[in-house]
Amino acid sequence: MTDVTTTPDTDEIDQVTDDVAAQGEERDAAGPVSLDREGEIAADFLETLLDIADLDGDIDVDVDGDRASVSIVDSEDGRVPRRLVGHDGKVLDALQELTRLAVQAETGQRSRLMLDVAGFRAERRATLVALAESAVAKARETGQRVALEPMTAFERKVVHDAVLAGGLGSESEGVDPRRYVVVVPTAD
Repeated sequence: MTDVTTTPDTDEIDQVTDDVAAQGEERDAAGPVSLDREGEIAADFLETLLDIADLDGDIDVDVDGDRASVSIVDSEDGRVPRRLVGHDGKVLDALQELTRLAVQAETGQRSRLMLDVAGFRAERRATLVALAESAVAKARETGQRVALEPMTAFERKVVHDAVLAGGLGSESEGVDPRRYVVVVPTAD
């Protein structure tokens, strides 16, 4: 028996392309998914995950600017296991990506939601703002560029925002995972 491989003809390819385009138009016609809805989907996903893993924690949902913000916090039944944060927030980053994918699977649209576990990101944000303020003061005092340690994209965004609020400019340099922020002594 001979194995015959067939390739789709152009009509089949055109039909698939048209179907995909129509699906995208249907999503676009429905408009963007509300941030509240993204948060609800994320909360449902995370509650299921916590139940499956038999872990304690409550889910708080909020909107922070232009993104949904979801937090797993200590519950009356017990503390959120800190292993959900992991070393330097690596487990938290992975959990956030899984949650974003769950929202995207449900809505068909990319999510920019931010996940926090046990206040880790909130504490890290406060530390980064203080670091940025110190770098702004040093750049003003010396007139020199101030390079900070490598950071994740989330951390760099926090620093850039804090530097801008301090009246100076900043840029990212390097390549992930060694990408870092440089504070520029004059706003560019």
